[in-house]
Amino acid sequence: MPKVLTAGRPWRVILLFAVPLLVGNVVQQLYQAADAVVVGRVLGVDSLAAVGATGSLLFLLLGFAWGMTNGFAIPTAHAFGAGDHAAVRRSVAAGTVLSAATSAVLTVAAPLLAGPALRLLQTPEELLPEATTFAVISFLGASTMMFFNYLSAIIRAIGDSRTPLVFLTISCVLNIVLVVTAVAGLGMGVAGAAVSTVLSQGVSVALCLAFVRRRVPVLHVPRAAWRVDAVELRRHLRLGLPMGFQASIIAIGALAVQVRLNELGPDAVAAYTTAVRVDGLAVALLASLGLAVSMFVAQNLGGGRPDRIRRGVVQGMGMSVVGSAVLGVVLVTGGSSIIGIFVGEGERRVVDMAAHYLLVNGVLYVVLGVLFVLRGALQGLGQTVVPTMTGVIELVCRVGAASVLGAAYGYGGVVWGNPLAWIGAVVLLAPAYVAAQRRLALQPVTGDVGEPLAVRPPRRITRIRRRGPSVRRARRSRVPSA
Repeated sequence: MPKVLTAGRPWRVILLFAVPLLVGNVVQQLYQAADAVVVGRVLGVDSLAAVGATGSLLFLLLGFAWGMTNGFAIPTAHAFGAGDHAAVRRSVAAGTVLSAATSAVLTVAAPLLAGPALRLLQTPEELLPEATTFAVISFLGASTMMFFNYLSAIIRAIGDSRTPLVFLTISCVLNIVLVVTAVAGLGMGVAGAAVSTVLSQGVSVALCLAFVRRRVPVLHVPRAAWRVDAVELRRHLRLGLPMGFQASIIAIGALAVQVRLNELGPDAVAAYTTAVRVDGLAVALLASLGLAVSMFVAQNLGGGRPDRIRRGVVQGMGMSVVGSAVLGVVLVTGGSSIIGIFVGEGERRVVDMAAHYLLVNGVLYVVLGVLFVLRGALQGLGQTVVPTMTGVIELVCRVGAASVLGAAYGYGGVVWGNPLAWIGAVVLLAPAYVAAQRRLALQPVTGDVGEPLAVRPPRRITRIRRRGPSVRRARRSRVPSA
C-alpha cells in the first residue's frame, strides 16, 4: 500500500523499502540462474553459451527500456511526496503513453535486427542459430517486460516495494515451472526458455493491473488525465531518456566484451555467462539499495526535506559498504563451489575461469556499493548529466579492458573491465553529489523534479534556561504576605 518516505529514521525507512527490492532481485536472479541450470545441464554447454551470447544484445535494448521506466517513475515519486495526487495521475498517464510507444518500437524493430546484430558481434557459428532464436522470442515479448517494470516502478514510487516483490515471486516460480516443462519435458530447446520468460512476465503484468485497479486509487487515471500535453511528456523524457541511455551505454561496453569473448571461444563465453549469473545476485542486492535511496531522495525532494536527503544518503552508504564487503567475502571464498552448480562434470576449465571473474569483482564490490548509492541519490534529485557521464566512463573502461587488456592477457584481462568501470564512475559521482548537496541547501523552491528545491528555514531553537536562585528570590519577594 502507499507509504510516504518523508518521515521516520532515514536508515530504517531506506532499509525497510530496500528489503523487498533485495529479495525481489534475488528471486529474479535465482530464476535466471534456474534457466541457466536447466539449459546448461539439459541442453549442454554450447546451448548455455548461445543464451549467454545474447545477453549483451538484450541488455542493450531491454536495459534501455528498464532504465527509462524507472526514470518515468521519479516525477511520480516527487508528486506523491508533495501530496499532489492530481500530479501523480498526470505522471502515470504520461509514463504509460511513453512506455506503450517504446514497447511498440521494440516489438517491431528489435526482432528484425537480432540476427544481423549477433553476426556483427562475431557470435561463433555453432552458437548462432540458438542465439538468434532466443533473442527474437525475447524481443517479441518485450512489451511484457516493459510494462511490468513500469507498473512496478510507479507502485514503488508511492512507497510500496512489497507488492511488486509478491508479483515478481509469482512470476519467477511460474517461469521455473514453465522452463523445466518446456525444455526438459517438451524438448523445445532454448526457445522454450525464452517463451517461458515472456509468459511469466505477462502474468505479472496482469497481477499488477488488477492490484492497482482494486487497491491503489491514487494511481487511477481519469479520462481527462489521458490528454497528456507536450510539457508533461518532455518532463518525463528528460529523466527517462538519460537513464535509459545510461543503461544502453553500459550495454555497449558489454557488447565490446562479448566480441572479445566470442574470439576467445565457447569456453570463455560459457565461463563469463555463468559468472555473470552468479555475480548478478550480488550486484542486484547493491542495486536495490541504490534504487531505494533514489526513491527516498525523490519523495523527500517533493516533500521539502533536504535534511533527510543528506542523512539518508550517508546512512544508505554505510549499509551498502557493509553489505558489499560481506558479499565480496562470500563470492571470493566460495566462487568455485557455486559455479559448479551450473555446469556438469568435466568442465573444470570453465569453472576456474568463472571463479577468477568472481574473485576480481568480489574484491572491489565496496566500490560498486558506493557507486549505486551516489548515482541513485543524484537520479532521485532529478540530475541526469552526471549519471549519464558515468555511463560513458564505464563504457570507455569496459571497451578499453576488452580491447587492450583482453588482447594482452586474454580472458584474465577482460574480467578487469567491471572494476575499472566502477572506480572511474565513483571518481566522478563523489564530487558531483557533494556539489549537489551544497546547491540543495541554497537554491529556492520550484515545482518540478530536477529543478532547485528550497531548503526549509532552519528551525529556531529556543533554549530553556534554568532560573537561578536570584530570580526565584525576586519572584518570592513579589508574592504578597498573608
